Amino acid sequence: MSEGPKPIEVESIQLQHIARELRQTGPFADTDIDNLAGVDRVDLITARAGAVLVQPGEELSYWLVLDGEARADRPEVDGTVCTVGFARAGDGFGETPLLTGKTESVFAITAVRDSKFVRFTQDNFWSLMACCPAVRKVALANMAQRLQTYTAEAVHREKLISLGTLAAGLMHELNNPGAAAKRAASQLRENLKRLQELSLRLTAKQKTQLQLDCMQMLLEQAMRSCQLPALSSLEQADAEEKMSEWLQSAAVENAYSVGPALVEIGFTREQLECARAAFENGGFSDALNWLAALVSSVSLVCSIEEAISRVSELVMAVKKFAYDDKSTAREVNVHDSLQSTLTLLGHKLRIKQVSVEKRFEASPAAIVTRGSALSQVWTNLIDNAIDASPPNSQIEVSTWTEAPAAGSNNGAGSIAVSIADHGSGIAPEVRPHIFEPFFTTKPQGHGTGLGLEIVHRIVTQKFSGTIEVESQPGDTKFIVRLPMNTPLAPATKNGEAGRP
Repeated sequence: MSEGPKPIEVESIQLQHIARELRQTGPFADTDIDNLAGVDRVDLITARAGAVLVQPGEELSYWLVLDGEARADRPEVDGTVCTVGFARAGDGFGETPLLTGKTESVFAITAVRDSKFVRFTQDNFWSLMACCPAVRKVALANMAQRLQTYTAEAVHREKLISLGTLAAGLMHELNNPGAAAKRAASQLRENLKRLQELSLRLTAKQKTQLQLDCMQMLLEQAMRSCQLPALSSLEQADAEEKMSEWLQSAAVENAYSVGPALVEIGFTREQLECARAAFENGGFSDALNWLAALVSSVSLVCSIEEAISRVSELVMAVKKFAYDDKSTAREVNVHDSLQSTLTLLGHKLRIKQVSVEKRFEASPAAIVTRGSALSQVWTNLIDNAIDASPPNSQIEVSTWTEAPAAGSNNGAGSIAVSIADHGSGIAPEVRPHIFEPFFTTKPQGHGTGLGLEIVHRIVTQKFSGTIEVESQPGDTKFIVRLPMNTPLAPATKNGEAGRP
């Protein structure tokens, strides 16, 4: 027993001495306590408000609340505490972990106000379950109700974890093009101001036809395209250095900032010779600075266009991922669904420097679906593959079509999707349990143990498909097979197929 901030008094008494109080509780309301065999003495516990009755990790017992109220709190890995339930006068608690094979408490139990409890040891509890049908009936009913509540909470938490993973990546993905567009717009404002100043200086002098023709040629070259053949880092640095040195020898102002801008848009010294000849009377520097400012502005506009396109791609990926029409069936391209999930998990891939090899060979690649369940399958499997992958490794996402098996009612065959990683693998003794609810090998607080259970339920019940796993150290592969012409399971309120 753990001492809390206020005293706890424990008295060992015979069960018959509190028979009247026990009959006011649910488990003993219909029990003949005087003739009850197997349980002789119990602990009568008086606790003041705030007293901690049980700490996480302590041995389990079965408790009855005679008077007052108790609260169960679960400590989380981040240091926070989550309240999971209350027990009031007449209620019992502690039967669920005992009946599910646990030996230690995962909760902290605290008296909410001055309270009185009866504590049964584990041996006493099992004696009650064996010889007292009324206690057994109430304990089993309580366990079923609490497991149902906990399952609903855990499923909701799993969805929130998945959503949080995607949201974190999405915010990072949106921040990058947003910040790039903002920087480009700020620089563009400065360029426009510079262009205005240079334009006034250039128009102040009369231009010859040769100068006008040369500027027209340079302008057309500058405006030609945002997409030019990429140079290697060494080639680009060498070209910029040579261009800047040549401009400096020609007395061009800001030669070492003008040179890289001209190289970036594809100019060579040979193309600029006409300008040097045409502006031999001193206007060459202004003309080249004007051209560099224009080139830089075009490049910045290209950057803004690319950033906005990236934002649009992300928005479309979210729409494809989160589309949730619960009543209307629709055709979905599996490749598009996989690509949208990879886009939304791109941030996590880059953090671990994990690359993705896509082998999309399924043709046709469309199935009929309702809601966002398919994306939930890919999110869980790809996210697990990333977690399992060592840094600087690779995951493979492959698709192919399979002909219907002999004697199968599925005349159109199936689409197979394989998601493979090169982590440490799944131990043989663990493999049979990975699709069981609440089974996880992750540290406490890092997984609910429902991700693969949800995947299995969606694939097998919603799509009448199959999922299997092949694993050895350095090579783990989940293979999902989805029939291409199987009718959808009926929709439920949350958009998922119901449990059988």
